[in-house]
Amino acid sequence: MDDLNSTLVAAFTERYTHLACKVRELAAPLSDEQFWSKPFAFGNSFGHLVLHLAGNLNYYIGTEISGTEYVRDRDREFTETNHPRKEEALKQFDEAADVVIRSLLCQTSGDWGKEYTAVREEDAHNRLTIFLRCATHMHHHVGQMMYLCYELKQLEAEKANPQSQKKAAR
Repeated sequence: MDDLNSTLVAAFTERYTHLACKVRELAAPLSDEQFWSKPFAFGNSFGHLVLHLAGNLNYYIGTEISGTEYVRDRDREFTETNHPRKEEALKQFDEAADVVIRSLLCQTSGDWGKEYTAVREEDAHNRLTIFLRCATHMHHHVGQMMYLCYELKQLEAEKANPQSQKKAAR
């Protein structure tokens, strides 16, 4: 059973670390303005997704597993108008990812099956499920971030060379 515990801890640690690094990599070339801009009438900015992931990880794993007492304001993660600087938002995200890694490293063979429930995750049932769901959720939003970066790059290219867009449209 210890081999399974070690395997789970290592696999989840690798996945969360990889995804956290990907968020940082994608955010690196963005200006503060781009970080908070919404290129579509629908959806979120990169920055709001960072706040959302930080809140998600801090609540579901930090509060509900590690007892950090983080209080989540999920709606504000998407509507915050007093935008922190890009680096401050990323720092909050990094700290949340660190909470997850520390929580993972504390899991024992008997912890994975421990009962788990939380707001909006009443059917998670156990810790293994919530670690898996949070990793999947993070992966989903990293995909959205990739698309936002692509779109922001296209918009930047259009600003830099508006004539090329007119030619391409013909």
